[in-house]
Amino acid sequence: MANTNHVTTKWLGEMAFESTNPSNHTLRIDAAPEDGGEGSGLRPKALMLSALAGCSGLDVASLIKKMKLEVDDFSIETVANLTDEHPKYYDRVTIEYHFHGSNLKEDKLQRAVDLSVEKYCGVMEMFRRFAELEIQTFFHHR
Repeated sequence: MANTNHVTTKWLGEMAFESTNPSNHTLRIDAAPEDGGEGSGLRPKALMLSALAGCSGLDVASLIKKMKLEVDDFSIETVANLTDEHPKYYDRVTIEYHFHGSNLKEDKLQRAVDLSVEKYCGVMEMFRRFAELEIQTFFHHR
């Protein structure tokens, strides 16, 4: 059998849904009040950005561990431009990697980001099919 993921997304009424995950966790999806929802859940398009940052973040965290790098804090800011016409989609996405620490090895951290972006992150590869990606790395020395 092919390598697949199976997710079940159940309507809860109004504009809310509950979506399962192979990890046995669920998440709630809802529309904004201006779109008829209650804003009680996550927005689908924004979830795509969380998936993108999460996928790449897992790669980088794994490489930080493997390379025995010292990083106090690490975050990813993802800013996406939505097209004006329906169906609206992300045509440009900026992904900023922020590393904080007093002993940051910039060259190795940049290598970790590059490996995720160019080789490991499947979600990044999916985004590349429909959006222009801009990758930026920031080092915040303490």
